[in-house]
Parts: sequence; structure tokens; C-alpha cells
Amino acid sequence: MKCLVVVAHPLPDSLCRSLARFATERLEAAGHQVTVEDLYGSGFDAALTEAERRSYYAAAFDASAVADEAARLTEAEALVLVFPTWWYGFPAILKGWFDRVWAPGIAFDHGADFGPIKPRLGLRHVLAITTLGSPWWIDTLVLWQPVRRILRIAILGACARGVRFNMLSLHSAEKPARERVARLETRIASILDRWPAA
Repeated sequence: MKCLVVVAHPLPDSLCRSLARFATERLEAAGHQVTVEDLYGSGFDAALTEAERRSYYAAAFDASAVADEAARLTEAEALVLVFPTWWYGFPAILKGWFDRVWAPGIAFDHGADFGPIKPRLGLRHVLAITTLGSPWWIDTLVLWQPVRRILRIAILGACARGVRFNMLSLHSAEKPARERVARLETRIASILDRWPAA
């Protein structure tokens, strides 16, 4: 499959980047065609532009500034997102990627008279991998996994209905033991190895 790996961490030696490399190598070893979208490395600008916002409900969205990113997204059959969870949300650069690239005419079409939007993406599989500083019980029991719910219901539910979605979270991740990271890598491999090569 055509797989897009999106990594959103500013530090080149971060655990997120290591996990993104692990996922990329696993997918390539299985014969998938992999493209890596390094949001910090490419200098992606997270801010929605005036032209983009003004054209959001126009006849055509002005995607000229994100044409390459949009093409990679629309061509992808599978998506891997690797990012830290900060303040129980997406890093600003990843949120900006959703704001600017998952746009009308790319990820969805507007419904008639501001009704429900219509999905456009042909994604078959999505895996989100995130690291959190907080313990699991705050994310899960207190806040009810806000990032997972937004991804699964609000974003993928609107733009890629029917997609198979998995999310793996490493909590208390400031100084994780190597054994915990190895267990996470095993879980990543288990999911990716089930993705069909064609």
C-alpha cells in the first residue's frame, strides 16, 4: 500500500522520531511504499492563511500553499501519525496540518446548506502513536482520552469513514525504561504486520 508516515516532534533525537523510524522500516520491509512527512524538518507552517480561510466555503479551496502535502494525503491508503501529546492535545504543528491539509476538496466536501460534510479520503488503515508525560489514569479515567476521541470520531469519522483505526499511547514517557519502549515497538509491529501489502 501507499503509506504516509507523519512525524511531529522538534527534536531529532526524540523517542517520537525513533518510533517513526521503526514504523517506517517495518512498513518498507513488508513491501509497502512509504513516504515520510516530517513536519518540523520540512518547516511546515501551522497557521491557516488568510487566503485559505477566505476560500474555505468558496467554490474551490485555495490549496496552493499546501498542494504537495495535500497530494501525499490523498494518495495515501494508510497513515501513521507519530507525535507527542502536549496538554492533552496535538502539537500545534500537527493541529495546523489538520487545519490546512484536511480541507474542503481534499479530505472532505461540504454538505448542502452547511449540512454534514462528505468524506473524500480513501484511507484504509490509520495508526496513531503518541507519547505522554502524564500517567495513564489521568488521560483515560479523568479526561477520557481526548486525542483518541478527536482522531477517531471528529477527524477520521468525518473524512475517512470505514477506516481501521488503532492508537498506541506511551504514558509517563519522560524517561521510559527500554523494556517499555520495546513492548511498544512490539505492539506497533503487530499492527503494521497485519496491514495487507496490496
